[in-house]
Amino acid sequence: MRISAGLTRRGLMLGAAGAVSGLGALSGTARTAAAQSAEAFYAGRTVTLIVPFGPGAYYDIGARLVARHLGDHIPGKPRIIVENQPTAGGIGLANRFAFGAQNDGSVIGVVQRAVPQYALINYQSIRFDPLKLSWIGSVSAYANDAYVLLINTKSGIRTLTDLQKPGLKIRLGSGRAGSANLIFALVAKNLFNLNYEIVRGYEGTAPIFLALRRGEVDGLFADWSAIKVAAADLWRDKAVTALVQFGRKARHPDLPDVPTARELVHDPAERQFLNFAELPFFIALPVLAPSGVPAERLAALQSGFMAMAKDPAFVGDADKMKYAVDPIDGDAVRAQIADAAKAPADALKKFKDIIATS
Repeated sequence: MRISAGLTRRGLMLGAAGAVSGLGALSGTARTAAAQSAEAFYAGRTVTLIVPFGPGAYYDIGARLVARHLGDHIPGKPRIIVENQPTAGGIGLANRFAFGAQNDGSVIGVVQRAVPQYALINYQSIRFDPLKLSWIGSVSAYANDAYVLLINTKSGIRTLTDLQKPGLKIRLGSGRAGSANLIFALVAKNLFNLNYEIVRGYEGTAPIFLALRRGEVDGLFADWSAIKVAAADLWRDKAVTALVQFGRKARHPDLPDVPTARELVHDPAERQFLNFAELPFFIALPVLAPSGVPAERLAALQSGFMAMAKDPAFVGDADKMKYAVDPIDGDAVRAQIADAAKAPADALKKFKDIIATS
C-alpha cells in the first residue's frame, strides 16, 4: 500500500482527534444508539445512498436498482433513497467516508470503479486507503461483460495488426479526463503500438455511439453490455467489428473470435501493468459505507447486499433494464484491491503516467 507519509500523518492526527472527541460522545444517548441492534436501528429509518454522478448515468441506474431492493434484505427493512452529489467520480465521497463521516450506518454510497485504483497510485486529492474503507459489495464483477474496442467496418480495419499500420486516419471517440474509454484507448495504444487519433470530450458513451453512426468517429471502447443495447443493429448488420476485449481472463461467450488483451500480452512487466489497469472491471459498481460503522450494522448491510443479489425480484428487475449484474461481496472487493496493491512500482508508475495524459 503506497500512501505518502504526509497523508499518513494527517490521517493519524485526524484519527487521534476523533478518538479524543469520541470519548465524550460515547455517553448518554450516543452510547445507547451505538448499542442498538441492527434491526432496532434500521426499523422505520431512511438510509441515504449517495451517487457521485448525475441522474441517468450508469452508476445512478445501478444505485437506484440497489435502492429499490436492498432495504427488503436488511433487518428492520429501512427505506433507501438515492441522493445525487455529482463530483469527481466519488473521490471526495471516499475521502469523507475514510475519516468516519456519517458512520452510524444510515449513509452508504457508490463510487466510480477506478476510484480505489486511483488511490493506489496516490492520485491527486486522494486522502484515503481503499483497503480501510467499509466495502459492502459490487453489483458486478464483470463475469458477464467485456470492455471492447469497436471499429466501423467501413474503415477497413479487421484486426489489431491493421491498426498498427502507419498513415492511418482512424479516430476513436472518448469521454473527458479519467473516463474509462479514454484511459483504455491510451492503455491499448501503449500496449499494442496502435495508430489512431483520440477525439476527447464526449459526455458519456451514448453520444459517442451517435458520433459513430454519423461517421464523426470510427470507433470507441465500450462495455459489451452497452454495445448490445446501443449498437445492437450495427453489430447485427456487421457494420462494426470488435478487435480486442479487456476485463476478461477468458473470451466472452458472445465474442469467441475476439482475443482478450491477456492473450496478446506476453512480457511479464507488461502483464503486471495490464493486470493493474484492469482492476476496475472486477469491481464494476462498488458499494461502500464509511469507516467505523458499528460492526453489526455493517454486517447487516453486507449480508443484505448478497441476499438481495440472489433475490429473483432484483435479478428480474435488472434483466428488464438490460443491466448486467454479477454481484460479489465486500470481502471479494477488498481482495481484488489488495491484489492490485501488490503491483510493482514500475507498473504503478506507467499507469499513473497514462492517467496524467488523460
